[in-house]
Amino acid sequence: MTKQKRRPAAAKVSLEKGATRPTLAVEPSPGLAGWLAERRIALAFTTYRVGKLFMIGTQPNGRLSIFERSLDRCMGLAVHGQSLFVGTQHQIWRFEDALEPGQDSGGFDRVYLPRVGHVTGDVNIHDIAVDRNDRPVFVNTLFSCLATTSETHSFVPLWKPPFVSKLGPQDRCHLNGLAMRDGLPAFVTAVAESDEPEGWREHRADGGCVVDMEDDDIVLRGLSMPHSPRWYDDRLWLHNSGTGEFGAADLKTGSFEPVSFCPGFLRGLDFAGDFAVMGLSKPRDSGAFTGLALEEALARRKADAQCALQVIDLRSGKVAHSLSIEGVVEEIYDVAILPETLRPMAIGFQGDDINRVITVGA
Repeated sequence: MTKQKRRPAAAKVSLEKGATRPTLAVEPSPGLAGWLAERRIALAFTTYRVGKLFMIGTQPNGRLSIFERSLDRCMGLAVHGQSLFVGTQHQIWRFEDALEPGQDSGGFDRVYLPRVGHVTGDVNIHDIAVDRNDRPVFVNTLFSCLATTSETHSFVPLWKPPFVSKLGPQDRCHLNGLAMRDGLPAFVTAVAESDEPEGWREHRADGGCVVDMEDDDIVLRGLSMPHSPRWYDDRLWLHNSGTGEFGAADLKTGSFEPVSFCPGFLRGLDFAGDFAVMGLSKPRDSGAFTGLALEEALARRKADAQCALQVIDLRSGKVAHSLSIEGVVEEIYDVAILPETLRPMAIGFQGDDINRVITVGA
């Protein structure tokens, strides 16, 4: 007779939001905490409707550590050395780890402290990365371009898709995803090859594409609301979010090769060894998320859309670990792995901590 593994009890977390204190419940799969601890990694993810940055690590007792901070409509994440970049409604924040290697503060081995904020205005920042010159590069979705920060302006345009004729605050193609290769921007995803203001909305089902920035070639077409392209292990991985599929691009044939179907709208992607970590969201009841193949796939499987983190084994395409999320949080935008980290936290903008945590440079 075999004994069933007991599932960890769902952890309830209260989120400060006025007097209502809405709550959420997170339920990890039995092996998630051990998987994180074994690899000495933690996870960060953003949820923009509630405006929260979450950090998931492990405690000495083997249970998950869950930490959250409020950041207005936070979306893109980028980890770069000791820095964590977060795109918000009208700013890009750079957080720095305030601890020296081997230091500990109240049981936390990373304390991310906000250091620099670039005011971009509300340009609908999506993916963020950092290039080989330590420069933040972000997807400026409103202006349909890649951009970087400026000391004197809202942003500096770096590149626009070949099918967009001019810059303007019109979200013409819903440019959203960015993949870096060798420290340089290499591939982007867009919901449509549109040059009309918000023209992408008419092509959500199968108008999505991947553009190779080196020669402005469209290397993949026929996708449904693609997101989160990432270059990893000499392959381009991405989400075909409108179908619920995670997979890889065959750049020779211009085809998408699904690895896994996930019961949710996929966004956010990072890797640890043979595993991919991704975010699943419950599709909103709005025009942008309805009428997609994902709805039919869920109905066919008699499954409900989930809000969750999933760890997919790249060798089998199966779910190895997961973190189910219920309550006020219904969507995830980005996911990032924090290497050599067990239990991270971040200093917020309210309260006494930001007044008292002071570091002195050499």
